[in-house]
Amino acid sequence: METDRLEEVCKQLRLSHIPRVIETEGFETKEDWLLYLLENELKCREELKTARLFKQAKFPVRRTLDNYDWHDHITLPNPTTKEELTSLSFIRQKENAVFVGTPGTGKTHLACALGQMATQTGVETRFWRVSELVGELERQWKNNTLETFKHRFDKVKLVVLDEMGYVPFTKEGAELLFQLISDWYETKSIILTSNLEFSQWNKVFIDTRLTAALVDRLIHHAHILSFTGESYRLKNALSKPK
Repeated sequence: METDRLEEVCKQLRLSHIPRVIETEGFETKEDWLLYLLENELKCREELKTARLFKQAKFPVRRTLDNYDWHDHITLPNPTTKEELTSLSFIRQKENAVFVGTPGTGKTHLACALGQMATQTGVETRFWRVSELVGELERQWKNNTLETFKHRFDKVKLVVLDEMGYVPFTKEGAELLFQLISDWYETKSIILTSNLEFSQWNKVFIDTRLTAALVDRLIHHAHILSFTGESYRLKNALSKPK
């Protein structure tokens, strides 16, 4: 009965992890024991928060920088360094990171790895493939629920937009995406990947003035990395024995 009462009280105080470790021994003082219980509670809360943020971000796969190949065909703009990028200081400063270049050269891997690092530091993050985001914007607009959808990003500090340029947009879709990114301008950070150079974005957005305005907002306060070289996926496919 005492155990049940303990669990009930801890639940009311929102200290639900304490009963699991309350029998832990080996402490010299009661203060050390109590400190251990409280520190464990904080640790468990942080782990749950990190797991929640990762789940909410909806990354397609788990990616880390542990096995990431910073190959010679990745060009970082001066004075940006790998250390600065991976410190995530650009998120705190509400800056963007734009990865442009050849398909299969590590853009999405890096974008997802940085995004997942952000969730581990408590940054609310969302991942979207650009074509899917535009499709969702169009659907919400037709259902007169666009403003409600936009509010889903109110607490988000980082948005990862993957594969800009793979699918051309309708005029309405392009305008809706432009409006959304304009709303985020200097209030959130964006990591964006694209296989198209900025000069080719007209193929996607059609409207030249809209394209110029969008690029202007994305690259202002942005770290632009250029990716060239051979596709890893193609290289690995060709090297596999038949």
